[in-house]
Amino acid sequence: MWLETTYIRFVMKRILMAFCIVLLVASAAAQSVIKKVYNEDINPLEQIDHAIDQAKAKGKFVVCQVGGNWCPWCLRFADFISKDTTISKVIDENFEYIHVNYNPRKSENEEKQQQARVLMERLENCGRFGFPVFVVLNKDGKVLHIQDSSFLEEG
Repeated sequence: MWLETTYIRFVMKRILMAFCIVLLVASAAAQSVIKKVYNEDINPLEQIDHAIDQAKAKGKFVVCQVGGNWCPWCLRFADFISKDTTISKVIDENFEYIHVNYNPRKSENEEKQQQARVLMERLENCGRFGFPVFVVLNKDGKVLHIQDSSFLEEG
C-alpha cells in the first residue's frame, strides 16, 4: 500500500510539473507573437499633427489608439484589427489610424513628462478611461469622441 501511494504521488508530481511547463511555454509563445505597434521614439504630438495633415488631404478623420507597448490590451486590439479584414478595410477607407504612445509610468525626464501632460490635455484627458482608449479627431484636430475600450471587450 505504501509503495502504491508513493508511486501515485510521484506520477502526479511529474504530470503537474509537465503541465506547468506546457503552460509556461504556451504563455511565452503567445506573448511573443503580438507585434509591438507603438513607436516610443517619436513625439506623439508631432505624430498627431502629421496624421491630421494626412487626414485633411484625404478627407478623413483621425483615430488615435492611445496606449503603449506596456499594455497587453492595447497590443491585442491592434493585432485584432490588423487581422480582421472587414474592420481594417473600414478603418483604411475612412480614417487615419495611429497608435499614440503614452506611458504614465515611464517618464524619463522633465521634457517627456511635460510632453505626456500636454498630450493628455490635447486629447481631453482621455487616459481617465484606461487603456487603450480611442480618440476621434476631425480635420482641424478637434476631439469629436473619446471611446472607452471596455465597451468593446465583449462580443
